[in-house]
Amino acid sequence: MPSLTQTAYLAGGCFWGMEELVRQIPGVLETEVGYTGGGTPKATYEQVKTGRTGHAESLKIVFDAKRLTYRHLLFEFFRMHNPTTANRQGNDLGTQYRSVIFTASAEQQTTATEVIRTVDTSGEWGAKVVTEVMPFREFWRAEDYHQKYLVKHPNGYTCHLLRRMRLGE
Repeated sequence: MPSLTQTAYLAGGCFWGMEELVRQIPGVLETEVGYTGGGTPKATYEQVKTGRTGHAESLKIVFDAKRLTYRHLLFEFFRMHNPTTANRQGNDLGTQYRSVIFTASAEQQTTATEVIRTVDTSGEWGAKVVTEVMPFREFWRAEDYHQKYLVKHPNGYTCHLLRRMRLGE
């Protein structure tokens, strides 16, 4: 029986660390890092790192919806980055490191809003969640050297880790 795949687009800081954690979630089939949310077509790292393109370092996630729900994927997303800091994750500063859920459908929009409300009211982060929800428009694949970066460089930079939280479905 073929799997029912869905695609999610998330941004929560440097895409290297997010990709490495997301790849390990059961039900994730593919990941790809890139740039989303801005107005510069065919964006490159050299452009995005300036913070002037409007793009965020993002992750395209293809997942098996029979094994992993979009809702659960979003709860995992909130475990791996700090959704209460605007334009910052760890040492990374700038709009390109903001927390954003890019929704590809009305259903994803509704789920994202509900999950943000749950995370925010849980008090788990101790501050207000500032994660944006934006309609998905375009994803520009990052350069090859960024793809699976922490697989290629196991001791490379990351500010992401999975936090223990009482959140869930």
